[in-house]
Amino acid sequence: MALTLKLKVAAAALLLASSALTAPAFAAGKLTVSSPQDPGSWDPIDTFLVNWASAATNIFEGLTYRGPDMKLVPGLAESWEELEEGKRLRFKLRQGVSFHNGEPFNAEAVKFTFERLLGEEGGKGPQRSNYTAIEAVEIVDEFTVDLKLSRPDPVLLTKLAGYGAMIVPPKYITEKGDEHFNLNPVGTGPFKVVGYEPKVALKMEAFADYHGDKAKISELEFRFITEPATAVAELQAGRVDLVIPPTIPVSMIPTIKADENLELVSTAGPTVYALRYNTRDGITADPRVRKALIMAVDRETIVKEILGGEAEVIGQFQGALSFGYDETLKPLPFDPEGAKKLLEEAGVKPGATIEIDIRGNDATFGEVTQAVAAYLSMVGVNATIRPHETNTLLNDIVPQGKTGAMFQQSWGGWTFDYDNTAYSMYHSGEKWNPYDSDPELDKLLESQRPLTDRAEREVILKQIANYAAERALEMPLYNQNAIFGINKRVKNFTPVPDSRLRLNEVEVE
Repeated sequence: MALTLKLKVAAAALLLASSALTAPAFAAGKLTVSSPQDPGSWDPIDTFLVNWASAATNIFEGLTYRGPDMKLVPGLAESWEELEEGKRLRFKLRQGVSFHNGEPFNAEAVKFTFERLLGEEGGKGPQRSNYTAIEAVEIVDEFTVDLKLSRPDPVLLTKLAGYGAMIVPPKYITEKGDEHFNLNPVGTGPFKVVGYEPKVALKMEAFADYHGDKAKISELEFRFITEPATAVAELQAGRVDLVIPPTIPVSMIPTIKADENLELVSTAGPTVYALRYNTRDGITADPRVRKALIMAVDRETIVKEILGGEAEVIGQFQGALSFGYDETLKPLPFDPEGAKKLLEEAGVKPGATIEIDIRGNDATFGEVTQAVAAYLSMVGVNATIRPHETNTLLNDIVPQGKTGAMFQQSWGGWTFDYDNTAYSMYHSGEKWNPYDSDPELDKLLESQRPLTDRAEREVILKQIANYAAERALEMPLYNQNAIFGINKRVKNFTPVPDSRLRLNEVEVE
């Protein structure tokens, strides 16, 4: 009997040892992230919000992936090729991949995803228009799929790395419905959702069957903290490990830097800020006036004194990471005397008045605009600042052409492709271009869209940047950094320019 007992104990010990060897190698750690916004829905086709992507990049994956180094690499597709002069993209899919609910990933899932995105359900959200070049999805075999395009789209491979193109599980959505999926997302990423309380938190745990590099922490939680001071206080108290953009105001940077347990991590981001011009009415209809107003403002001092150096002055409405950026195109210099001469040439008398429309809830940009107004007053132009509720400004005032001479435009083109910005800002009839119509500029914008030759397309994008600068269609201000506040116990964190965080490499001590 004693021998039997010993054999049973030995067998149990062997079983436990075997289980330990096959168990997922997750560190017993939890990372808590403070995000300023709850997207409200986790369905990829329902959103364009950066704060959705900050969390959802850990849940979902696309056919392609763009990492922190900005290079496009395979995602759920292990390779792809362009056929029919760029009008057909063939993807070889990864095998052995499963969704968090155990459902297999295959060509059927890809077809379902894009037909849903381009169909009735996708039409309810903001993403469908980014993928309209896709005419049909054709299954070649279980792990090969073609995207048939109505026209070449040189930015499509990048678009497939984010937002609406994230691959979703057909059976789960068909059985549970779209509303359930909004609140209970299922993807193929390194973390799976285990709880969601709207406006409070999204809870995840490491996905044991993830096909790639498995998470080094066992739990990941995103808390939705809208008040910046509260987020920083939670970081200081150790209840939050990471505060992500755009939460941290410049005024609170010294607070974080002064805490020995915290550090500030800053990287160049996609967001550029400008004051666009009403080119149709009033004194800003004259390009000489528009250039004079740019020359009147010391943007270097604004970046240094108001933004704490966490930005770069720009001479074009894109940052240095954007495809199409022209490094030879320098900002107009700060030259108040030159500005006065241009205003005089244009017949603008001292005491002229203009109105600047801005977002009322953007305290930092409000301070920037106050500085701009002060500089303009020094060359004889008196600016009145009119704040608006953000949705009102974006959905009514700007698109309907109800602004004053200048209006705030903040733009974060996550594709880092100038077309994403330039077409929206400068093409006739676009929502963000209520005043200007320039056939020559329209022709340039249209000519680069179908080109698959990157070098040829880049030349045209640079021409567009120079053309817009020569006409002074906006007062370019700065490209703001993405600023992260982080507890020093967090290791292997890599800041990403587009805030699309992939946190499977992170460890927490």
